[in-house]
Amino acid sequence: MGTVEPGAIGQHLLACLYQAGVGHIFGVPGDYVLGFYDLMAKGPVRHIGTTREDTAAFAADGYARCRGMGALAVTYGVGALNTVNAVAGAYAESSPVVVISGAPGVREQREDPLIHHRFGPFRFQREIFERITCAAVVLDDPVIAFRQVERALAAARQHCKPVYIEIPADRVMAPGYPIPQETPETPSSDDSALAEAVAEAAELLGRAVSPVILAGVELHRRGLQDALVGLVEQARLPVAATLTGKSVFAERHPAYLGVYEGAMSTENARYMVEQSDLLLMLGVTLNDVDTGIYTARLDPQRIVRAAQNEVVIRHHRYPRVLLADFVTALARSVKARGEAFPMPAGPEPWDFPAPDRPMTIARLVERLDRALTSDMIVVCDVGDCLFAATDLRVHERSEFLASAFYTSMGFAVPAALGAQIARPDHRALILVGDGAFQMTGTELSTHARLGLAPIVVVLDNRGYSTERFILDGAFNDIADWRFHRLGEVFGPLQGYDAPDEAAFENALSEALVNRNMPSLINVRLSPGDASIAMKRLAGHLQCRVKGEG
Repeated sequence: MGTVEPGAIGQHLLACLYQAGVGHIFGVPGDYVLGFYDLMAKGPVRHIGTTREDTAAFAADGYARCRGMGALAVTYGVGALNTVNAVAGAYAESSPVVVISGAPGVREQREDPLIHHRFGPFRFQREIFERITCAAVVLDDPVIAFRQVERALAAARQHCKPVYIEIPADRVMAPGYPIPQETPETPSSDDSALAEAVAEAAELLGRAVSPVILAGVELHRRGLQDALVGLVEQARLPVAATLTGKSVFAERHPAYLGVYEGAMSTENARYMVEQSDLLLMLGVTLNDVDTGIYTARLDPQRIVRAAQNEVVIRHHRYPRVLLADFVTALARSVKARGEAFPMPAGPEPWDFPAPDRPMTIARLVERLDRALTSDMIVVCDVGDCLFAATDLRVHERSEFLASAFYTSMGFAVPAALGAQIARPDHRALILVGDGAFQMTGTELSTHARLGLAPIVVVLDNRGYSTERFILDGAFNDIADWRFHRLGEVFGPLQGYDAPDEAAFENALSEALVNRNMPSLINVRLSPGDASIAMKRLAGHLQCRVKGEG
């Protein structure tokens, strides 16, 4: 390969990503993207090789949630199409992931040859990604390529959604044409609508006896955690979080009530939210997960709902009011209510580990909660590990990551890779079911190769527990892996088998001090064991499967 032109299209793409805070790109090499990889190797953006393309996308998602934007680079066809599920999940979960796909050269495409990785007209791949991104561009015209890159990345930031950038192999080092920089159109609130919305909300808040804040995922995605804390502490209001918004507020703060998700909530969180005479719903996405499969009992007449671009108060709708502006202005307008928050009591003594006592979900979560430290990020897969983990209380804000709405199995191990690279001062605690681990657990070998030291807790109940509780059958059984012996295959990795509490306590104690390599604890659970939230969820879903609801 020759010398890279100073104004090469690929170089401009990398420079723009680096300026946006992307210091790492995940992916698997392939011939149509090798030129871009070679260019990347000569600059400050580091490539992180993964075992599969879909895990690269999950890793970029985890990275984006911690750094504001993530990226992956894959080859055309077999590489890009393998990321579709994970990219769709990033779209559903509002995570700004940049998908970079190599492609056959412009001349090759023009001659229309029967080349490998092709599955139809070359436009098909872009059209597929148009459905699951907020912007999709092909950098085949050097005259406009720079502007296309800048607009795509701006769209990812503004909408908190994935974008797709396709770069033909013969355009990576082609010189682009600088265009006078655009003045970005910054969204703003309508001042009159904002003032009226804040005034009405403040008046209702002043009259309320038992107001509560329900905090959602949009606060995290828009970086509004500080604004939320300011409102909570200024008004001295209790706050609950939705499942998708879990950890948007520090969960050991005395104002925190827990996760609210309808019938799947704890008794205290459900009572406080549903009996509230004024519920401030801030950045909440209305979906079946956050409403506990529609078991939430919320009266619209007592709700102030602030979304990204509007505020709705009972029957009054205030369009063009940004969430950030509303939360900040409301904090300035409200008066403190009552006394300061009392300091929470310390944990009560308990009898873990009990001699010869088998492991259970409930005891596992309680023990992990006591082990959490302020430098841990909990990354959780779907299934009962997700529902049980609602009782975990992370120390700092935005330290719980999950595919809580899209609920894609296999998210946790690769997403934790991205999270740890994005935040090297933190350590990942990965909670994953045995079925989900069998899908993407190979990425733990990348953790090991890079010298990362996550603690991986595998909930091993020999099958798909969520489906078992909805409709049981042999189709929910999976192969019985010896997870604790994967170090023999994956490289430096310490494995533990934990059939009972004493074995788990020993494994966890050793894992907490082992900072040199990943630790994997295979927790043996009964197939019939499940969290209370899981059992409630399954009961509601059974009616759907059987056609009764």
